[in-house]
Amino acid sequence: MIEVREVKTKKEQKQFLNFALDLYKGNKYFVPPLYMDEKKMFGKDYVYNSSCDWTCFMAYKDGKPAGRIQCIIQKDANAKNKEKRCRFSRFDAINDLEVSRALFEKAEAWALAKGMDTVVGPLNFSDLEREGMLVEGFEEPATFEQNYNFSYYKDHVEALGYQKEIDWTASRLYGPESQETMEEMEQLEAFIFKRYKLHYGTAKNGPQLLKKYASGLFDLLDASYEGLYGTVPFTEGMRKLVLENFAMVINPKFTAVVLDENDKIVCFGLSFPGLAPALVGTRGKLTPLTALKLLYYIKRPNILDLCLIGVDPEYMNRGVSGALSLSIMKMLQTNPRVKWADTNLNLEDNYAILNQWRRFKSEECKRYRAYVKKLV
Repeated sequence: MIEVREVKTKKEQKQFLNFALDLYKGNKYFVPPLYMDEKKMFGKDYVYNSSCDWTCFMAYKDGKPAGRIQCIIQKDANAKNKEKRCRFSRFDAINDLEVSRALFEKAEAWALAKGMDTVVGPLNFSDLEREGMLVEGFEEPATFEQNYNFSYYKDHVEALGYQKEIDWTASRLYGPESQETMEEMEQLEAFIFKRYKLHYGTAKNGPQLLKKYASGLFDLLDASYEGLYGTVPFTEGMRKLVLENFAMVINPKFTAVVLDENDKIVCFGLSFPGLAPALVGTRGKLTPLTALKLLYYIKRPNILDLCLIGVDPEYMNRGVSGALSLSIMKMLQTNPRVKWADTNLNLEDNYAILNQWRRFKSEECKRYRAYVKKLV
């Protein structure tokens, strides 16, 4: 017997948070999110409550937890795109199509009752959080920013009438194709910087970098991401949340900020130490041992996660983004412990960012998908 209930009680919230942790126990590719961050969404003052309507459902088979799904109406995204969409997120289930069917039927009924005509996902409250369903690369470790799921998820959602809307790819960058490539990039950077009177921003440490450039970074993110799939405008609450999350891990030596002659940001790239190795095999809780591991990888990363990249639309076709590629190449060359940089998720039709990586030795290792289903 399968039963689906809306998550309301503290006990049900705990079951919702713990379900994926139990399902992927012992899986070496799954990276849990930080438990305390996930738990925040059930708080009355959660940062997305003002811009989203949302709920969660748990499925039970013979009285035992068997699956979960979250439904999100991102009101800002719907208003921006003039759509009536409900996002599904945090979908996890045992390998039983009927469990998945029961979850999605409940989610779709909730969406219809809220006046929505389409369900899409996996998409989160914003593109700053994990999104997409893994469809290729099941034997590749996830990064801290990526979902991981079993291969049968794809089969379940497609059997329930969901179709591909768009894919993301994730690649590893190992450095420049050749020394000649590096030299060409350096010459190009020198020419562009002189022509447009550009220079790099500097900071002694992470807090100083955020203090100097955070406001400009957010403004540029809104401008450069505005037309991309699944993005939403930054609210003040989102900015505060990002700053809180970045404060511990941001490091100027893994960051590139390009400024014009008036010190306005025209291009930036933020990469962070890869934290996944510290969290694999844990339940995302900051035990003393996990905290020590996180600090170790923050100080001595062996992988870089490329998290946020933005280019002022006015400079998009002026070659300025090549400075970011060169900066990443130098990060890889001057930090011998770092084996590669992970691009995380890049939209398959975002040719500007995909072209960014063409001068690297690289390999595409994972593919993620957003699915869509019309309800009416």
